[in-house]
Amino acid sequence: MEMTAQSTRSVFLGVDVGTGSARAGLFDETGKLLGTASSPIQIWKEGNCIEQSSTDIWHAVCAAVKTACSLAEVNSEEVTGLGFTATCSLVAVDADGAPVSVSWSGDERRNVIVWMDHRAVKQAERINSSNSPVLQYCGGALSPEMQAPKLLWVKENLPESWSLAFRWMDLSDWLAYRATDDDTRSLCTTVCKWTYLGHAHMQQLNENNTRNMEACGWDDSFWEEIGLGDFVDGHHAKIGRSVSFPGHPLGSGLTLAAAQELGLCEGTPVGTSLIDAHAGGVGVIESMLPSNAVVNDNDREAISHRMVLVCGTSTCHMAVSREKMFIPGVWGPFWSAMVPGYWLTEGGQSATGALLDHIVENHLASPLVANHAASLGISLYEFLNRKLKSMAEDLNVPFISFLTEDMHLLPDFHGNRSPMADPNSKGVVCGLTLDTSERQLAVLYLATLQGIAYGTRHIVEHCNSHGHKIDTLLACGGLAKNPLYIQEHADITGCPIILPRETESVLLGAAILGAVASRKYANLHEAMRALSAAGQVIHPSQDERVKKYHDAKYQIFRSLYEQQLTHRSIMKQALN
Repeated sequence: MEMTAQSTRSVFLGVDVGTGSARAGLFDETGKLLGTASSPIQIWKEGNCIEQSSTDIWHAVCAAVKTACSLAEVNSEEVTGLGFTATCSLVAVDADGAPVSVSWSGDERRNVIVWMDHRAVKQAERINSSNSPVLQYCGGALSPEMQAPKLLWVKENLPESWSLAFRWMDLSDWLAYRATDDDTRSLCTTVCKWTYLGHAHMQQLNENNTRNMEACGWDDSFWEEIGLGDFVDGHHAKIGRSVSFPGHPLGSGLTLAAAQELGLCEGTPVGTSLIDAHAGGVGVIESMLPSNAVVNDNDREAISHRMVLVCGTSTCHMAVSREKMFIPGVWGPFWSAMVPGYWLTEGGQSATGALLDHIVENHLASPLVANHAASLGISLYEFLNRKLKSMAEDLNVPFISFLTEDMHLLPDFHGNRSPMADPNSKGVVCGLTLDTSERQLAVLYLATLQGIAYGTRHIVEHCNSHGHKIDTLLACGGLAKNPLYIQEHADITGCPIILPRETESVLLGAAILGAVASRKYANLHEAMRALSAAGQVIHPSQDERVKKYHDAKYQIFRSLYEQQLTHRSIMKQALN
């Protein structure tokens, strides 16, 4: 049914597809969360190949949206705007929109290469050896998590799929396309993951005074040089002929078919999409206390002192600036990829929440800890936090942090995304004994938290040494709900950490896209300021002993990677 004008209130819907589930969240005109729901999605993992199904994902999205609307008691007519966000996974479909397999198995359902898939390491190395000018806008080198290496892998290994594929899309763009039949791509996805040059787009924007236009930022010589000149044909039809700012309204809104599947109204405005981490940035970067908030458009520097940590399976570190900064080993600068008019610097760690789960679940004491947590009706991680507090009291140490004096961890279990940009880096744990008790698991868990936080400190220091002036962190995502995780980050980086009023910042960022598409707000800046707000502020410890302790451990943290490089060199010489 078509959307009516008799809506009693305006509700903005955000949809986020993560690694393990599709989620939907509904927000009112003040940015308050009215209700949320999730639905699991299937994933296949075989070595470095990690795949999903776009059909399964869409079904999960529809289920989550319907459940969220029901739980929040929101009528379809009240949903006045919708935005999608997702992991930067790669989707392949044919001319009819049907899935095309990207799997060795040939299973047609498996048409999504998941963001964390590392099958294309060799292709990434080959592309990076080209020294193409576009690489300077990707931190100097493409990651195997980006789309060009994955596309080249498919062409070289699955020729039948390559010939069948009519569109190659980032997952969030595919969701918006599935909902609207509009194949416009997002500046966020194309600039950050596809080597689209957004600043070339800016030049045409200034000349034509339009927000949605023919894609003009593709570097054809790059695609031809790396062996993917196919994409130049048809004005880049397979990878995006039209590219637009996040939040730009797509087509005529929801198609009738999509509206019926989602339980919404035909024509509901849909905004151009964002990658999930970038949606978290949009949802949180203006979540400042009144005394620190940007109050007018002339104050453009304040936002440049902030870094957003989007903490989930992985962690993305998002900072913006008015001037472009080329930072080795850190992705970007990406023009208008998150906040329009600003250059985005994007650091990251490939495994954070996933690493904590791996460390804990593979420990001998894990079943015992899980049972104890369940008996108390708390999460496993809350149980470990309590255990550490009890241990600190028993051992009479002044701070929980001090329990890891003899244990040090390099968290590169899935490579180093930044600032070393080394997908071959491995994790290191130093200080293991024969102890397999709950107490030892608790210390190992704490050392992992600290290793991740030292990685964040490394990224912040590296960015600041290349022109940024970051002094405040804002954190969102699942890990941001863990108070020990946040306090360790504050103590280790020396920065205050602002937590948003609403914990579902990625969903809020997606909903903000819908709010902009609905024309309720003039632009993304206005919507961000209207719908986001600060909650708690976590300050770093002022005790000099804590700083001295972490400075020492950080020195060891940095040395673990250097030692790994030495070990590699020794082994390479031995094998030659």
